[in-house]
Amino acid sequence: MTWHTEPLLGFDLETTGINVETARIVTAAAIDWKPGDSLDTLPDRSRLWLSDVGGMRIPDQATAVHGVTTEQARADGRPAAQVADEIADVLAANLATGIPVVAMNGRYDFTVLDRELRRHQLATLQERLGSDTSPGPIVDPYVLDKQADRYRKGSRKLEALAVHYGVTLAAAHTADADALAAVEVAVAIAEKYPQLQVHAQQLHVWQAWWARQQAAELQAHLRRMDPYVVVDAEWPLIQLTDERKLRATLDDLLERWAPMATCGDDAPEMAHGRAHGYRKALADVRDVLRTGQIPHDLATDTELEMWGATQ
Repeated sequence: MTWHTEPLLGFDLETTGINVETARIVTAAAIDWKPGDSLDTLPDRSRLWLSDVGGMRIPDQATAVHGVTTEQARADGRPAAQVADEIADVLAANLATGIPVVAMNGRYDFTVLDRELRRHQLATLQERLGSDTSPGPIVDPYVLDKQADRYRKGSRKLEALAVHYGVTLAAAHTADADALAAVEVAVAIAEKYPQLQVHAQQLHVWQAWWARQQAAELQAHLRRMDPYVVVDAEWPLIQLTDERKLRATLDDLLERWAPMATCGDDAPEMAHGRAHGYRKALADVRDVLRTGQIPHDLATDTELEMWGATQ
């Protein structure tokens, strides 16, 4: 029986940023969907969450996207750990019964949720499902569209896919509207491309393979401009390795140091000196993250002998 004529769970997160290792959940939605549903018919089967973001500030750039301010999150949001725990419970309950979860660019949402659960020392989605493998079955309209219509020009963001496949996106970057649109876009893709009308588990396996191919192709393209670009190929969840833990620590340093790297023109000379030091440190850490090599002026003699002079 094909997945697109069966019940589905739409899932979406709105967060504090684009880095999966440091982003925090701001809002989330999980929508029980069946053929014929629309946003107006779903309020009783929509679960929505607003997190207090663990006391962090929501960057202005993120607020500009989803509209939630730090003050709103702190005033009306629930504890971040409770939100992450409840989201994982809902996803696990559906996946355990074989109901596919639809998530646009699911690699991002599932990885952010995974890191939130670990941050609060909660059971991961895999642990809740009693499996060491990535959770599934997942349906990702981003992966499906790139595979089914590989050479189409233009954006493949959710808003663009909604227009292309004739789906109404009521309020982009609100979690419930995005979750519903992701489901309807995925179904529209399946209706247009009958080769995708298979069992959900089969589609999940295919998507994992397609996502790796798509990542490799994108990485090869980007490396024409930057030889150090790395595009994550794992799908639907980027596993947390020791290397990624180290990168997360360095990313956290970048976030902490960034405000210290700026000072006003009227700041005393000593403050200017400190700000310059932080800017240099930020540049060094970014260089390590980008290239995997230690900047020349920080490298030891042994490292220089091993790697040669770095950029």
